[in-house]
Amino acid sequence: MTIGQTARQRHTPTLSFEFFPPRTEEAERQIWETIDALTAYAPSFVSVTYGAGGSTRAPTLATVARIISDTPLSAAAHLTCVGATKEEVHSVIDEFQAVGVRHFVALRGDPASGIGAAYQPHPGGYANAAELAAGLRAIGDFEVSVSAYPEKHPESFDVAADIDMLKRKVDAGATRALTQFFFDNIHYERYLERVRAAGIRIPIVPGILPVHNLAQVQKFAGLCGATVPQWLADRLAPLDGQPEERARVAADLAARQVEGLIALGVDEFHFYTMNRSTLVSSVLDQVGFERRENTVRTSAAGAAA
Repeated sequence: MTIGQTARQRHTPTLSFEFFPPRTEEAERQIWETIDALTAYAPSFVSVTYGAGGSTRAPTLATVARIISDTPLSAAAHLTCVGATKEEVHSVIDEFQAVGVRHFVALRGDPASGIGAAYQPHPGGYANAAELAAGLRAIGDFEVSVSAYPEKHPESFDVAADIDMLKRKVDAGATRALTQFFFDNIHYERYLERVRAAGIRIPIVPGILPVHNLAQVQKFAGLCGATVPQWLADRLAPLDGQPEERARVAADLAARQVEGLIALGVDEFHFYTMNRSTLVSSVLDQVGFERRENTVRTSAAGAAA
């Protein structure tokens, strides 16, 4: 029996999954096959991202609306305030609320030019995620999740400033923080200690990223302030020409990370799926999460309807 399985005898951790809105017919097919497969794990919610500068507003809305109407899942919509007035943000909130959204992931967001570009608050908009969270709570009784950074947001002056921003988001009404991905659990342990010492009591949910593409993850990590440890690169880099073995090793590494966090008492996990189910399912099956095959599931065949 694994550490994770022993811990789950005391309490079953909950799961959530993140998707991004599709832009092509093939991507549309893939996301609904993924949602169909992962619904079997009965996540507490799933979230759909919102592109840089609000660039995926329409497909995000369409994806969230279909999840709510065609599946048993609870859907959260990512929402950013970058490059928009408060009135424009409120219009987006109204659209999401109209299709049944009651949970938002409130983020500052990246400029339309992408991650790494200098951020400038819109003069008529919300300046940051804390202000956006407060705005959401003023509009309705929404559940509001926010982001957290175990290795510090790349634009924060230091860790103390980073945690102060998280506290501002909590004071504004945030009820959960979803972390940026990390691979060494020590980053999460140290961050959680600092967060709790600052008096922040909301759940700090670790973001787990099973590695589908090492080069892609290394590039993204460099932009968002995360670290890809050398030991992980050493395990995966030699397997580029062996996709099955690479997937097996990647799933094993992520499963070990999850089991280590469960042993620390973590009871909620947020998976960055990359709109693919196979690797995430392999991780969850290896750790021992139950599949509920009798769960009502969405029909991937209807994705083009």
